[in-house]
Amino acid sequence: MTRPDCAPLAVVVKGWPRLSETFIAQELVALEEAGLAFEIWSLRHPTDKKTHPLHDRLQAPVRYLPEYLRDAPLRVLLGFLSALRRPGFTAAWRMIRADYARDRTPNRLRRFGQACVMARELPGDTRALYAHFLHTPSSVARYAAILRGLPWSFSAHAKDIWTSPEWELREKLSADSFGAAFGATCTGFGAEHLQNLADSPDRVDLVYHGLDLARFPKPPERLMRAPDAPLALMSVGRLVEKKGFDRLIDALALLPEDLNWHWTHIGGGALKDEMQSRAAARGVAGRIIWKGAQDQPEVIAAMRAADLFVLPSRVADDGDRDGLPNVLMEAASQKLPILSTPVSAIPEFIDTGVHGILTDDAPESIATAIKEFASDPARGPALAAAAYDRLVSDFGMEPGIARLVRRLRETMDNAA
Repeated sequence: MTRPDCAPLAVVVKGWPRLSETFIAQELVALEEAGLAFEIWSLRHPTDKKTHPLHDRLQAPVRYLPEYLRDAPLRVLLGFLSALRRPGFTAAWRMIRADYARDRTPNRLRRFGQACVMARELPGDTRALYAHFLHTPSSVARYAAILRGLPWSFSAHAKDIWTSPEWELREKLSADSFGAAFGATCTGFGAEHLQNLADSPDRVDLVYHGLDLARFPKPPERLMRAPDAPLALMSVGRLVEKKGFDRLIDALALLPEDLNWHWTHIGGGALKDEMQSRAAARGVAGRIIWKGAQDQPEVIAAMRAADLFVLPSRVADDGDRDGLPNVLMEAASQKLPILSTPVSAIPEFIDTGVHGILTDDAPESIATAIKEFASDPARGPALAAAAYDRLVSDFGMEPGIARLVRRLRETMDNAA
């Protein structure tokens, strides 16, 4: 594919490529196919051993900033010396001093160092920066934008909204403090929160990720499951606190002995050893398959073979939580019935009893919901069909991409 000749954009991401962030890859491929030319600036080198087919479709060049400043001392020094000579340095230096006074962490200093490198190495015709996530990537984009005298914008998702300090969110959403030209976020729940913090509500747009259904096979014909047939449960998600898999494991241990179930988990995560030990302690390890990180074709194949998708999302102790997990829409694309929780924006996609089952995250509640699902074979196909229809009618990717392209073009045009 030939990249169009248009105003260049710098896209800042935490890491590229990442298996757990297919929503970002989906968006960037769609933006590129809509005619936007950009470069990706990654704060980290990839750690996943696999990639999604989406990653291979992207034509944009990828540049890696020094993940740790000590890794590239000359690059960092040249970036800082270049920053000293820029008209925006005084404002950027004043900002990093104020930020560091409130957040005395090495990560804060690393953000500024990465921004100095980026400001020096950005092509001369760069007109705007766009960051995925409102915490670290947006900080780097904001500092670099000030140094270069460019506008910046962001896309916010979940953890970055709910674990960032309020002072930082307010400043990134205010024109008086070199805030974003605009921000997009993928849930109504998150959009309302950020709009209440912004100097003007129209600074934040609700842009659902949606799903590019062209990337997925047509759903299989879901036959009614026999009441005494094995129940194939599956989940996709990182093994972290907010996904609630500890509660699910406890719930599985409460299922009746005569229910022939097994659970497949796909995803990596820091709590892998802890979750596997928990399953062994609860006596259910023999019914669980831990597949680790998988690419999208492998995920879809597992969804097509399962009977029920379970994602018991919850609010973590530090406030972190899901937004609207794309994996729920992916399950719906394969007419796989969904059991989840009413956390954050999940009810924006699923009306309980209509498009899926929502329950609280207590193990007893999850176990009861699984038992009731297993005992009513007609319920699954009906819920899955309704969720698929809702996905097709209200959660396609195209409207959100069109809106995002328009906002990004406006930002670049205004900077010209």
